[in-house]
Amino acid sequence: MLPLSFTCAGQLRELNKLEPGCTLQRLFSAFPAGFPGTGLLLLRLSLGIVLLYFAAISRSPKDALTAVCGLFLIVGLWTPLLGVLTALAQVWTALPAESLPLPGTVVHIFLAVLSLSLAMLGPGAWSVDARLFGRTRFDLDRKRNPKRTPKE
Repeated sequence: MLPLSFTCAGQLRELNKLEPGCTLQRLFSAFPAGFPGTGLLLLRLSLGIVLLYFAAISRSPKDALTAVCGLFLIVGLWTPLLGVLTALAQVWTALPAESLPLPGTVVHIFLAVLSLSLAMLGPGAWSVDARLFGRTRFDLDRKRNPKRTPKE
């Protein structure tokens, strides 16, 4: 297990040496901005549009789940959960009950892989998830706590 650490003035320090003015950050970011965030936005949009397209041409009740997942992935709401759910639905569509594979099986497997990738990478900075559950910064300022007196 990795020890939890934080950065302070560009230097990596251990958690037990926490100082005022330093920030604590997770080991990875699910809400990157810039080029990685743009890439995740394009991934979400392309996957969501293709899912909506497949749901529209099929017009079966079982593809209503695919349409809802596509809409939610486009806006970036509940991305990890819906990415896994979409991957399971695409694998279920790709694997038929009979022994012969259906045409287009490779496309559904590819969509399942893209959905799992999106679930693992996160939604990016331009998503509803980033607005609801995004990064927050906690500044530790011990001068603001009136109950505590500094030890001299």
